[in-house]
Amino acid sequence: MSALKKLAGDTMIYGVPSIVGRFLNLLLTPIYTWTFPPGEFGILGNLLAYVAFFQVLLTYGMETSYFRFASKSERPNEVFGTSLVSLTATAIIFVLGITIFSGKISSWAGYPEQHLYIVWMGITVALDAITAIPFAKLRLQERPIKFAAFKMVNIGVNILLNLFWILLCPRVLAHHPDSVLHYFYDPKIGIGYAFLSYLIASVVTLFLFIPDLGIRKIVFKKELLKAMLSYGWPILVVGIAGMVTLNIDKILIPQLISNGKDPMYELGVYSANGKLAILMTLFIQAFRFSFEPFLFSHYKNESSKKVYSVIMNYFVIFGLLIFIGVLFYIDIFKYFIGSKESGYHEGMRIVPWMLMGNLFLGIFYTQSLWYKLTDQTRYGAIFSVVGGVITLVINILFIPRLGYMASAIGFFASSLIITLISYYYGQKYFPVHYDLKKIGSYFIFAITLYIIEINFSFSSVILNLGFRTLLFSTFIYFIWYKEKGDLRRLLPKV
Repeated sequence: MSALKKLAGDTMIYGVPSIVGRFLNLLLTPIYTWTFPPGEFGILGNLLAYVAFFQVLLTYGMETSYFRFASKSERPNEVFGTSLVSLTATAIIFVLGITIFSGKISSWAGYPEQHLYIVWMGITVALDAITAIPFAKLRLQERPIKFAAFKMVNIGVNILLNLFWILLCPRVLAHHPDSVLHYFYDPKIGIGYAFLSYLIASVVTLFLFIPDLGIRKIVFKKELLKAMLSYGWPILVVGIAGMVTLNIDKILIPQLISNGKDPMYELGVYSANGKLAILMTLFIQAFRFSFEPFLFSHYKNESSKKVYSVIMNYFVIFGLLIFIGVLFYIDIFKYFIGSKESGYHEGMRIVPWMLMGNLFLGIFYTQSLWYKLTDQTRYGAIFSVVGGVITLVINILFIPRLGYMASAIGFFASSLIITLISYYYGQKYFPVHYDLKKIGSYFIFAITLYIIEINFSFSSVILNLGFRTLLFSTFIYFIWYKEKGDLRRLLPKV
């Protein structure tokens, strides 16, 4: 029991920096969107999408390979050294290539004047790839506090530098142009300060690890590297497929958008409105960090399948509460992504699709327990590839016709289809009796309320908010009516 408690505690410590990081980065969104026009914000979304891909490519499954080989090796330092040398070598080659061809890359991407952004983010990705193994070593050594501390330093430096360059410097220099801050700030860099903040944060993280690297004692084994690469390449495939599902839209929109529209403007609008669905993403990520340890610690219990069914039920309930909550109060949430005049608000029609897509992706993660518990993880790889292919095909075929709306629909379709496929196979290999009738009623009721909301509008903002609050309260009452038996057991004072 103490081991399980430690597992749960360590999981929370490892997970908190990721969740906090996403939340703090979310808070940077209004700073960006209220400061920069959609065209510049589009560059940020585009480059970060490439970053996500190259983070997978430049680690090429080596992090998981390190766990696998170091945990079973009598000489874990050789595994560490081999992994670190391999990642460092490929990172250096990558930086050299990016630096040499940065001008051509930025021109191809659609922002020829910002080649320095390419270089800065290339170095950042390379540094993050190098530090992936030291972070993995901390996890293997069961040192979650140091792991979390270093992650939080990285996040903190990034946030503070963003606030310094994007908020503080322009405001101070507007009133005091002779301030010493003019030595540290160039307005021409613009959104580039977001990339520079990422870069400096990664440099600081690398310096934090220098005492732990033991550079003089590093041992590289060629045969060991071959074995690690052989083990890790399927993980690379899964990672790339996952990135296609989550990020290919931000790469394809500037390349495929038509009708004379500004590609980066369109991407900026799409990326900003996608942030309005981040509440669903945060909920799912927080749930996964607590659910997975629970999953593996209870699956041998006789009542485990019933518990999993109940968990799915409440996961859907909370997900739908977020879905209708964001949509019913979108008139408030929309100011999170800039003013009405900025142009960002014209993309709000994608928000329902992004919210529902994220919800089904969360359902997929939750009910995918079957292939983890039955050691058939190859299905996870298959589902990831299927989702990536669906996303890619829909984006390529329909972005020229529908613009960024195609990307939102593609994300939803991909999430829905892999959820249905996973459920089908899950019922064959690890059947769980999910209460589909009850879950379906929640979906139908929530969507019905949303349809009512979009078809009834009042001239008064107060009346609109009051009407939507009434609908939201109706959904809560519906949940209470359906779940009151279980809720009374959970909340005896109610």
